[in-house]
Formats: sequence, C-alpha cells, structure tokens
Amino acid sequence: MSATAAERLSRLLALVPWLSHHQGVSITEAADHFGVAPDVLERDLWLVICCGLPGHGPDQLIDIQFWDDDGRITVIDPQTLERPLRLTVAEATALLVGLRLLAQVPGGHDRGAIASATSKLERSAGSALDSGDAVMVIDSTSDEVRSVVDGALAQGRALRLVYAGATRDAITDRVVDPLGIIHQDGYDYLDAWCRTAEAQRTFRLDRVLSAQMLAEAAAPPQDLPRATAAPAAGQAVRIAFTEAGAWIADSLALEDVHREPGRGGQATLHAADPSWLVRLVLGQGGDLVILDPPDLRAQVAAAAREALEPH
Repeated sequence: MSATAAERLSRLLALVPWLSHHQGVSITEAADHFGVAPDVLERDLWLVICCGLPGHGPDQLIDIQFWDDDGRITVIDPQTLERPLRLTVAEATALLVGLRLLAQVPGGHDRGAIASATSKLERSAGSALDSGDAVMVIDSTSDEVRSVVDGALAQGRALRLVYAGATRDAITDRVVDPLGIIHQDGYDYLDAWCRTAEAQRTFRLDRVLSAQMLAEAAAPPQDLPRATAAPAAGQAVRIAFTEAGAWIADSLALEDVHREPGRGGQATLHAADPSWLVRLVLGQGGDLVILDPPDLRAQVAAAAREALEPH
C-alpha cells in the first residue's frame, strides 16, 4: 500500500465518526480539519457512501448526504462507525511499552514528543489498561545520567563516571572516552575507553550513579574497534539457593536459571570479584551455596572456618 493510500485509508476511517459528531459541517470546514483540499474530501465522501456491511444492499451502505447546494454534510446512517476506532487493551499496552522502552534508549530522540505521546495514550486508554494483566517496564537509569551520556556522545566529550559494579564491593570514579551505546538483553551499555583501566570497557547505564560531561574532548586510541556486545562480567559460577534465598534470582543478573517452586533453584552468576561472592554466600546462612568451580567452594569453606575460629 502506498503512503498516499495508507493516509487516505486512515482519513476515511476517521471521517465518518468525526462527521457523525459534527452534523451539518460544510465540506470546506471538514477539509480544513483533515488537512486536505475540498475536492479531495468530496472524493472521499463519494467513496465512503459505496462502503458498508457485507451484502452491500441499500440498507447496509453508509448513508451520508453532502450534495445539496449549501455544501453541508449530514450523516444519516454511519453503519457502526459513529464512534472513533479505539485501541484494544493489548494494542494500547504494546504501544505504551514501546514508548517507555524508546524513552530509555540513549540517542537524539525527541524526548518531549515521546513523553507527550505516552501521556496522551495513557489518558485515551484510561481505566481500560487496568483490566488486563499487569505489565511493568522498569527504567532504572536516571534521566540525568542518560542526558549527560547522550550529550557527551553527541559532542565528542569525555565523561566522568561514578560506577557501581553488580558483583564487586566497590564504587569507582573514573574518566572514560565514550564510543557508543550497546543494547543487549534489555539493558543499555556504554562502550568506552576507560582511562583508569587503560582498556576498553562496557558500563551498564543503570549502574552509573552519576555522570559528568567534561570540557575536554574524548580521545580514545586510534582505530579502536567498536564493541558489538557487552562481555560477560567475570568468572562464571554455578550456584544453588533455597526458597528463602530465591531473592537473588530477582536481584542479580543470572543465567540458566532453574527454579523449583518451594525448593529454591540453581543458576549461573558471573562474578567479577570472587571475594565479594564469598562474603555474599557466608552472609546467607546456608541459603546460598556454590556448586562450581571447586576452588571457589574451597574459598568459602576456608573463610567459614576462619570466621569460626576464636580470636
């Protein structure tokens, strides 16, 4: 379908409900409302009155009178199109989810337009959204951090980040030269040259506590390849947890998760700092154990024995 045909179909679907609520409007006034010339709108009307319900008998066609000398339009029988088409709950929810996800993606989007469209859709859908299953989109990256990162990428400037790793007992302050954004598994990562580590790193944006755009230009090493995916963070560790320790499945980025209702489960965790994971396991009082690798299991056992020794 061409763009012109698609636009006309959209206009035709909106035309009959609008005319039904504006009885007696002139062809010129209706044309102004839909942003077309009067002769275009008149051709639309001639097409509309040839449409209707299956059977296409005289009493099944849309009946609109518009050919009198005064140029006024009167809808006699709209054939079920007296009200504007409305989105279903599923359609409205899908659009809202899409808009909220788009608002999370760094880049040069018109965020004012996104916010306006989201607000209008929420008002239009109203309480209908409450009747379906709950859908939650979590935007854990602050607008301020996102705005600063967007600005630095657009202007080619260096960034100062305060960053909290997911599996490391440290909050670091570092200067980076941003290269771009990676979207992976529902998260946004900043691909950058880290001056502290003197290496290319990826930083998950929802773990950036604060970001400051510096006056100096970004200066990554020449010919540095852009990352296409965020690497797995640290050593892969297979863990098991009881039902009381199942909170970990909702709090950390786990892979290959297997849950047994009422009995806990198993999962794989990538730990950048083994000592952090040892302390995490010891703090759970048996609700979390390491299955593999053996050397990390031994570290937990050694740390537990040391903690029990009298001092």
